[in-house]
Amino acid sequence: MSISQAADGTGDRDGILIKVRLDFKGAGKPGRFLFGGKPTDKAAEEAREQQIAIFRNVPLQGMQIIDIDVSADVYTVYDDINNSDTAYAPLILTIKADALESIIRFITRDDFRKIEILDPAFITLNHSEIERLLFKVHEEMKESRSRLEKKYNLK
Repeated sequence: MSISQAADGTGDRDGILIKVRLDFKGAGKPGRFLFGGKPTDKAAEEAREQQIAIFRNVPLQGMQIIDIDVSADVYTVYDDINNSDTAYAPLILTIKADALESIIRFITRDDFRKIEILDPAFITLNHSEIERLLFKVHEEMKESRSRLEKKYNLK
């Protein structure tokens, strides 16, 4: 992969710097009698905190997490299908990746919302690099499909 420098010369040839936004869904639990209930916004915050712990403690091959931003507020959306409110807790990761295909695991996640490439300004791929990238997309999609099948067949 050829990573070109920006016109001002600030490009980094050692990797790709990106920001990824993930919004973690909160599934509230109704309480028994008067106790034990969990509001959807608290459930979303707990899901986000669990993922933060994973991102901080589990190394990702070919990537380095530079920053974890939790400053965005939890928001709630009305779900027409379930006829209830669903809360989401946003998380913004700043990541330095060795290769473009390393990023694929983030964009295939259910909680993926947005990606922003911060550096470099230009990326040039040759034929074999494009093939490797597309193969990685295929592999991640297969894994994602497999996880969904396991999730819904076990219930």
